[in-house]
Amino acid sequence: MTESVIAETTGARSDGELARPFAPSEGVSARSAHGGLVLKHRADGHLELRANGIFVMDTRETSTEKALATRALELHPEPRNVLIGGLGLGFTLEAALTDPRVEAVTVVEIEPRLVEWMRTGRIPHGPELLEDERIHIEVADVAVVLRESPAEAYDVVLLDVDNGPGYLVHDANGALYEAPALADARRATAPGGTVVVWSAAEAPALLEVMAQVFDGAEALSYPVDLQGHSETYWLYVGWLSSGGVSPRNGTN
Repeated sequence: MTESVIAETTGARSDGELARPFAPSEGVSARSAHGGLVLKHRADGHLELRANGIFVMDTRETSTEKALATRALELHPEPRNVLIGGLGLGFTLEAALTDPRVEAVTVVEIEPRLVEWMRTGRIPHGPELLEDERIHIEVADVAVVLRESPAEAYDVVLLDVDNGPGYLVHDANGALYEAPALADARRATAPGGTVVVWSAAEAPALLEVMAQVFDGAEALSYPVDLQGHSETYWLYVGWLSSGGVSPRNGTN
């Protein structure tokens, strides 16, 4: 389900409504069918991404975005084909590409302007990152892509399309954390594969659902420093057995 951009400006208020323009050095914003999207250059030198006025991510704290990829890849002996739901600022993609075993990465991003900012250098590290020939980007709804994907198309599926089930940027994304969408992700994942979901807060109900959908599930907590405040982000891992053997290694 490709979304078209309705308007773009160079400024937005924190509540997501258009306001005074940023200077080019400060950032850009756009509006789409999903609301407002803001990419801001902060005074501390870092980029910050907001959607509908809600903080999504920045370039200062990227450990969990990278761990989303590295944790899943270490669980799989041959992660050739990877799907990433949500481009963000590209750090999950970057981490996936550092693994030489990865042969192809499909990135599904519903906001076309975010892809454009990455390609044109509004996100400075974007053009070099997207030069990797292993990348294929689809501007689409990841729930639809997973539903329509061939069975066992991917070895690893990584989902970071919202802040998690308890703090949604877009209400429609709530369905991604429920059994039908997770079952679509399982069907699209090959035996021995993993599906990992990022969350900004602990989500026991998500872990329970993933334990029902997959052959096993675990919750991993990661302490982070978010602009001087201590927070905890979470990764929820579901794995598919291969020949009756769980691919899980390591502990919580």
